[in-house]
Order: sequence, then C-alpha cells, then structure tokens
Amino acid sequence: MIMDEFDNRLITLLRHNARRSVSDLAGELGVSRATVRARMEKLEKSGGIIGYTVILRADAVELPVRGIMMIEIEGHVADRVIRSLGGFPEISAVHTTNGRWDLIVELGAATLGDFDSVLRRIRLLQGITASETNLLLATPRSTKARL
Repeated sequence: MIMDEFDNRLITLLRHNARRSVSDLAGELGVSRATVRARMEKLEKSGGIIGYTVILRADAVELPVRGIMMIEIEGHVADRVIRSLGGFPEISAVHTTNGRWDLIVELGAATLGDFDSVLRRIRLLQGITASETNLLLATPRSTKARL
C-alpha cells in the first residue's frame, strides 16, 4: 500500500498514542471524524496498520545501561538461538539481519556489572560464534512510547 502525507501524519499521531479519540485526531489533522475513521479502516484493511498494542510500564521505562549486541551464529541453529534469547528478561528485541551479523539484539540492565553479566551469559549459548556490543549513549529520536 502506498501511503500519502495524510496517512503518515495519522500514523505518527497514533504511534504516540493509539488510544486518542477519532475526534481528537480529526481536530489535530484538520479533517472530519468520518475522514479519519475511513482512513484508519483503509489502513487496517490494506495491512498498513496491522494492530494496536498495550505498552507495559516495564517495557517503556528505559534501563540506564542499554546496548546493541550483534551476534554471529554457526550453521543452521538460528531458531534455537532465538528461542534461547527469548529467555533473557534483559533483551527487549531480537532482529534477524543480513551481512556480517546474523542477529541484532537490543538489551538493557540496571548497572554496567549487570550488563556485563548478561553479555557473558549470552556468549555462552551454543551456536554463537562471535559477537560485538555497542553501548547506547543517547536516543535523540524514537517511536517507542515515553512515560
């Protein structure tokens, strides 16, 4: 589906608060409620919007020490490694990718010591042959909810 400027503006507002009323969205966008409702239905039917979600406080509150870990996997064990990574509460996202690294993992911890501990535990997983980790210093822009 090709999205126009209006769709992009609507989606931006919904990303910041998907529970905003249609009336509120219409007022901010300068159009009628019927226009907003019709466009949202069109985006849902076409797959432009695939759902709305709840963000838990634990997911929205950022940990003070955050990083990105790039992981190389041997052979064909990616599914097993991904399942294992799902057991780490410090990991907020796992992405598959192409290029040098097979997976990119977003993780966080309360202290540098805790962060180091989780990195060591991840590196012990069978199938991981190499990794590289970068600390995130600041996040100037994000579409994730802020409390």
